[in-house]
Amino acid sequence: MLADASKLSRRAALSLLPWAALACRKNQGPPVRRRVSLIVKSLANEFFQTMEHGAREHQRAHAEEYELLPSGTKDQYDAPKQVGLVERAIAQGVDAIVLAPIESKALVPICKQALDAQIVVVNIDNKLDAAVLGEKSFSIPFIGPNNRKGARLAGDRLAKALKPGDAVAIIEGVAATYNSQQRKRGFEDAMRAAGMRIVAYRVANWETDQAERTTRELLSEHAELRAILAANDTMALGAASALAAAGKTEQILLIGFDNTSAARRLLAERRMLATVDHHADRQAVFGIEYALEILSKNAIPADRETPVDLITV
Repeated sequence: MLADASKLSRRAALSLLPWAALACRKNQGPPVRRRVSLIVKSLANEFFQTMEHGAREHQRAHAEEYELLPSGTKDQYDAPKQVGLVERAIAQGVDAIVLAPIESKALVPICKQALDAQIVVVNIDNKLDAAVLGEKSFSIPFIGPNNRKGARLAGDRLAKALKPGDAVAIIEGVAATYNSQQRKRGFEDAMRAAGMRIVAYRVANWETDQAERTTRELLSEHAELRAILAANDTMALGAASALAAAGKTEQILLIGFDNTSAARRLLAERRMLATVDHHADRQAVFGIEYALEILSKNAIPADRETPVDLITV
């Protein structure tokens, strides 16, 4: 056990080395206007459009403090493209990168390259894989919501509208991503605590059309279905369309996650029971503010949890 503890201690110390070196470099001269690269996922998705808009608004209000260089991918799958965006930010010599990674493992090596270039890296939205970070002996602070807790909030609200033994299905996002996994677990926590039967899991990769097809399949396979828990509002929108087409809107309850404008319309029309607001307009801002704090105070960073709220109307 002592040997294991010693290994863990050495690993923890090694994980701090890049940040210590960065602090030494950054603690030079008077304050300067920083350059911050914001790299998000699909800019075709309303959630990330809202995230980028919030960051632009923040930068306009703090233009003397930093320059914002925002970018994103065309879809939710192109991790190599996102790696290329990080490479470009490194080549540009930015002071900080605020990253919402498409994939929890694939972006880790390029983040190490950024740290080696003495660039502050802050992880938002989708948490980088802790095991891979540990294997590489470095750390990246995660500033974002507790997705499991948020999903549990929505699942608990759904459970109040059901009875024990009712059949439910879970529609996941991209299965390999941390936030999808955590939302699935939060849904499971709520359903199992309330005695519901989870009769199906489906992956719809965060996409509306895939969730619509998946929901049609669920309806044909599970006549007893009483609710669908979708891991984001984009997929909930597809599920809602399939339910409406089948005349099942009132019989089968639906929850989502993200609090998009489309979800709020579904809530107003009583086609959806609840969603979760994890504040897209503030997520990038939280990351940017923390990056600037690290740069100005030379602090060794740690994770920070941001708010999640249940939305029912």
